[in-house]
Amino acid sequence: MPTQLPADAPSGPPRVSPLYDPRIRGAAYQILLLVAVGAVAWIALGNAAENLRNARVASGFGFLANTAGFDVNQTLIPFAAATSTYGTAFLVGLTNTLMVAAIGIVLATILGFTVGVARLSPNWIVRTLATVYVEVLRNIPLLLQLLFWYVAVLASLPGARDSYALGGSVFLNQRGLFLPKPLLAADAWALPIALVVGIVGTLAFRSYAKREQARTGRRLPVPAVGLALILGLPLLTYGVLALVGIAPVALDFPVKGTFNLRGGMQLYPEFVALVVGLTVYTAAFIAEVVRAGIQAVNKGQTEAARALGLQPGPTMRLVVIPQAMRVIVPPLTSQYLNLTKNSSLAVAIGYPDLVQVFMGTVLNQTGQAVEVVAITMAVYLTISLVTAFVMNLYNRRVALIER
Repeated sequence: MPTQLPADAPSGPPRVSPLYDPRIRGAAYQILLLVAVGAVAWIALGNAAENLRNARVASGFGFLANTAGFDVNQTLIPFAAATSTYGTAFLVGLTNTLMVAAIGIVLATILGFTVGVARLSPNWIVRTLATVYVEVLRNIPLLLQLLFWYVAVLASLPGARDSYALGGSVFLNQRGLFLPKPLLAADAWALPIALVVGIVGTLAFRSYAKREQARTGRRLPVPAVGLALILGLPLLTYGVLALVGIAPVALDFPVKGTFNLRGGMQLYPEFVALVVGLTVYTAAFIAEVVRAGIQAVNKGQTEAARALGLQPGPTMRLVVIPQAMRVIVPPLTSQYLNLTKNSSLAVAIGYPDLVQVFMGTVLNQTGQAVEVVAITMAVYLTISLVTAFVMNLYNRRVALIER
């Protein structure tokens, strides 16, 4: 027979003192932590302002409008020492950093995927070479690798008079790599439009091919059609313009002179060393990420593909890699972020990136240490957050959806 509670017994859970309630204590601790952090920040800002006043350094961001007075040898935007401002110098360093990061990410991804797949090759020589590449390069500090490429490799090249000629239109020497420079005419606007139309058409055909395969099982040649649209439309547009007597693009070839090279486009050795160093170093880590992702796919998937008659190449491309991307993408994002932040080591070899131009020259000339460091930190934080956001969007697309 169940025991009956007294009529005056309290109903519901027992009351606990606020001092012992974990939710109230947790909220109180967080409030105290925020107050402590705010107090430390307030004291630090006060000390910084007092030190700036004592040093007679004006605070604020008005210095960005002052004339820079120094030159930068590698720029993607116009920059002149006599007329450009510190704000323009900031943009020069930012664009140089973004250019190196974008090129490095693309090249490191291609090389990393190739080496990662090669590490699982049944060929002993290919597998061993890939293993040696990964184990050697990822265990040597990146700064030493940058100095190796810049000092030991590029600095040992011959001078401009004895440049290595590659095909008669490409030259390599101590001053960098000289390539033909494309010169766009006023009527060249039709070429980028044709390229955009080709990309949009490729995406539309890819979407149609997926629906067609899901409906009928028939696979359409998406790579061939995409290549024809992306390359064919601009080439066709160029041919049509040439037939009507319009030359939208001309090439300025470098010409070897007595003491120097004239014309063309120059890739400075600092830029080449930085891109090569970041690429080969980051690719070693990406290769391990790819190898782990491939090995995470159940072997039954490969066996099922072989049972259906697929060859090893299509099996890897159509069955294994798409499933491995669910494991590859999250750590791959970290490698992209590392590459972008590691580009700040460019200051060691003299490449004018954001750190070298803004935190180096601009800070030394203006003395605005707080503002310059704050802007630089905000830029790298923004780049990292944007990169992570884009990769997270792609990760959601390839992730396994469970019910």
